[in-house]
Amino acid sequence: MIIRAAETTDAEGLAAIYGHHALHGFGTFEEEPPSAEEMERRRAAVAARGLPYLVAEEEGRVLGFAYAGPFRLRAAYRYTVEDSVYVAPDALGRGVGREVLSAVLQACEDMGLRQVLAVIGDSANAGSIGLHRALGFEDSGVARSVGFKHGRWVDIVFMQKALNGGASRDPDAPGLSLFGV
Repeated sequence: MIIRAAETTDAEGLAAIYGHHALHGFGTFEEEPPSAEEMERRRAAVAARGLPYLVAEEEGRVLGFAYAGPFRLRAAYRYTVEDSVYVAPDALGRGVGREVLSAVLQACEDMGLRQVLAVIGDSANAGSIGLHRALGFEDSGVARSVGFKHGRWVDIVFMQKALNGGASRDPDAPGLSLFGV
């Protein structure tokens, strides 16, 4: 398995993986799978901000992907990102999510970012919660019953990981601007 930057040619693989989770899971609150073209638009928007959008590939097939996007589009949030990670259903439990998300976190640290938030769909999402805990994320809270999907109310779980000393000191890169502000 190799971890690499996602490319335009990965759009079909990204759409297939994400589409499965949109249709069958609670990790995303989207209910309709986006097209490959829409997934490419989203990937390009993350890449245009200089943020990591990575895939795990094996024998030419995308097994999973992870990226860091802006948490909020206000200047004061410029050192904070939100991660996302999705794995093909037949690749779950093989360490794909851990590898690709670890690489995203390292890229964020290398950029001088200070906080990474995970906004995890479903408080019963043991896989994602466990992955984030294993990578050093701490629980930040739960918003109860904020989504309605597959006939039931669904929570979101907030988790957080400090990078580069977090809030213990001022940022090293005061000019960092991921948000065009």
